[in-house]
Amino acid sequence: MKLANPLLYPLSMLAGGIVLVAGARLVNLPSWVVVPVAAAVAAGGAALQKAQQPTPLLEDPELDRQLQATQRQAKDLAAKAEALRQESSRLLTGANQLELLSTVQFACDRATELPSKIDQLARRMQGADSLLEVDELQAQLREVKARQRSSSGVARDQLDRLAETLQRNIQLAQQGQDARQAQVVSLSTLLQDSAGVLQSMQNQLRTANLNDAGDVEELRSLSDELRQFQENVDLLVSK
Repeated sequence: MKLANPLLYPLSMLAGGIVLVAGARLVNLPSWVVVPVAAAVAAGGAALQKAQQPTPLLEDPELDRQLQATQRQAKDLAAKAEALRQESSRLLTGANQLELLSTVQFACDRATELPSKIDQLARRMQGADSLLEVDELQAQLREVKARQRSSSGVARDQLDRLAETLQRNIQLAQQGQDARQAQVVSLSTLLQDSAGVLQSMQNQLRTANLNDAGDVEELRSLSDELRQFQENVDLLVSK
């Protein structure tokens, strides 16, 4: 167990203080006994609290905090996608619903892959040589612009925002600044948007008339939208 500064852990300091007061006033132990015991309690408690904290992934505390929050977002989204996948298996049982079931489940399967992709990005971002390179960002921007030409509606709006973000990141990288934080924020936004589409899919699945062509098409459209968001995530985590 690694040593830790008790002054950084108020609960450990409180425990040490309680031991000090109780030992001196209630048990009447001499100071040469109770002081080392109280110090040991505070130090031990601090070490235990430190061990329970998540290990930092990156050297930049703020970037590390944002990346770990994004990892939690991805895990939460994957869990909800798996739940929707199972629910769709129970609700879409008709022979004429197999294609729709396949579409929904494919989108959900892709969503369950997101945590591993964010973990992949986290590994790439570790170390002093991890700053995003201009060539890498420009390649991502070219891919976004290519997709823009064949997209419309919500997908086009999302690609427009992604292109603006990548252009800002390229400017940061060209100036020698760290663009990783902006990249993580972009990922977080994509995950939030994906979660909103996933919730809409669940609502539609539960309330739609699955014998109505319009309702079925709306559910299929949402599945396609979710998959497009996931493709954008793939773009940001790719190298």
